Amino acid sequence: MLAGLTLLQAFVVLFQGKYLAEALVNSWEQKSLQTIVMPMILFAVAFIFRHVFNLINTKIVESYAGKTSENIRSQLLDKVYNAGPEIISEEGTGNLVTSSLDGIDLVENYFKLIFTKLMNMSIIPPVLLIYIYTQNIASGITLTVIVPLVILFMIILGLAAQSKADSQYAQYTILSNHFLDALRGLPTLKMLGLSKRYAKNIYTVSDEYRRRTMNTLRIAILSTFALDWLTTLGIAILAVFLGLGLINNSFPLFPALVTLILAPEYFLPLRDFSNDYHATLNGKNALNSIFEILDRPTTDQADDLDDFTWDKDSTVEVNNLQFTYKGVGTDDVSLDIDHLKLSGYQRIGVIGKSGSGKTTLIRAIGGFLIPDHANIKINQQSVANFKQANWQKKLTFLPQSPYLFAGSIAENIAFYRPKASLDDIKKAADAAGLQDFINTLENGYETQIGEGGRGISGGQQQRIMLARAFLADDRHVLIFDEPTAHLDIETEYALKQPMEKLFQNHLVIFATHRLHWIKEMDYVIVMDNGKIAEQGTPDELSSHNGAYSKLIANMRGDQL
Repeated sequence: MLAGLTLLQAFVVLFQGKYLAEALVNSWEQKSLQTIVMPMILFAVAFIFRHVFNLINTKIVESYAGKTSENIRSQLLDKVYNAGPEIISEEGTGNLVTSSLDGIDLVENYFKLIFTKLMNMSIIPPVLLIYIYTQNIASGITLTVIVPLVILFMIILGLAAQSKADSQYAQYTILSNHFLDALRGLPTLKMLGLSKRYAKNIYTVSDEYRRRTMNTLRIAILSTFALDWLTTLGIAILAVFLGLGLINNSFPLFPALVTLILAPEYFLPLRDFSNDYHATLNGKNALNSIFEILDRPTTDQADDLDDFTWDKDSTVEVNNLQFTYKGVGTDDVSLDIDHLKLSGYQRIGVIGKSGSGKTTLIRAIGGFLIPDHANIKINQQSVANFKQANWQKKLTFLPQSPYLFAGSIAENIAFYRPKASLDDIKKAADAAGLQDFINTLENGYETQIGEGGRGISGGQQQRIMLARAFLADDRHVLIFDEPTAHLDIETEYALKQPMEKLFQNHLVIFATHRLHWIKEMDYVIVMDNGKIAEQGTPDELSSHNGAYSKLIANMRGDQL
């Protein structure tokens, strides 16, 4: 449809130039008024049709761009949702947020510009050039020779601009991730008195982005200037050539005038494409970035594991588990577990320095990260990974930062059991120590909270997470990823009693860096550089000066 409308537009541009030239020639030759009025009416009709076709083209492209970009956004969000923490860890939250919001807007703008401009450049100049050849072969040859020179300069400067734009978009991705990480860590930085020092780091990254943006704009402006200069020079050369021809009476006035009128129209699509090419580079880069994410292989939730109930006799065995984050060097394995066995209602503590692999191990066991290789048995059933529907139905995950959605407190507590009765929700809230807080609220359990738990404290957010776990009494595997890391010691102490009550009749896997939690564990796994340095009961590990004893000594020293 675009091609057909653009072809019609090319002919009305041609008629517009033809009838205008005809009217001017008749006026110059002092012919009757009728011979001037009729071409001017036809010129006006052609002018109106030109803009009508252009308007229809714009509407078609806008509709296509809107629908397609929303479809891409939907695919991207589905991909992120299905892939889970694995893709977030590799791509960065900031990058994914930027791609889903600003990136899609850039893609939509790219579609709006690129299709119209390409179609105009491909169809309108050839139609006009053929007509110019019929009027004056020499003029047609002149325009034919100039275009390759213009295109050559466009390619040279366009490649330079694209290289700069690629670099600038990569820096934009880094800035997005960096800014979001800084925003998330701001409370911790302020608490440690490091917020002002970190502001310099943010300034440095932002200034680098500004510098790269200006370099890109310099090349874009230079290429636009060069193209305008070349096309203007081409029209000027043609005008001089036609002027000399008219002075020497080598050809009539009409062919010369219609060629001169159509020459700017001949170059116009090329100039429009060049001017908007730089505006579409970010959209093109955003689209490529999104396609790379969409093309990433992901593992769907499997049903290889038969339904089972986790009890005191249940076991999980993990052998030769390896996982590497994409983008990390091939020699840098993020997780390398030789052997690990979980059984019954153990309380298993996972400890280690920051970056030792605690969170990676927790996420792999939760089925949020897919190992590159692993031998896993759950109740003697072999599975390729923990992303099994029946396994994930048995576990409750409590992360560092609890995710609460916009809705009532009751709806948030009923996350794992949406159809739970209000009485059951109240029992779970009471067990988590939430009842006193809810009694202070005017709307009680119907009190609305914002996305991400806005409106309530971090301690109350964690209590809602605990209430979820109490309500989901059919899930007997608890996975904690440093759930009290961002809480002060008083709030953490207040939460300890309901958490210990929750531990009963559950397999508990608890990643922590707080010493008092280690004392509550039956079994401890010490992580170091993605590997299990030691594992055993606290008493066994304390009996010799190994990785466990050194880590405990180090942690006590940090606290002092």
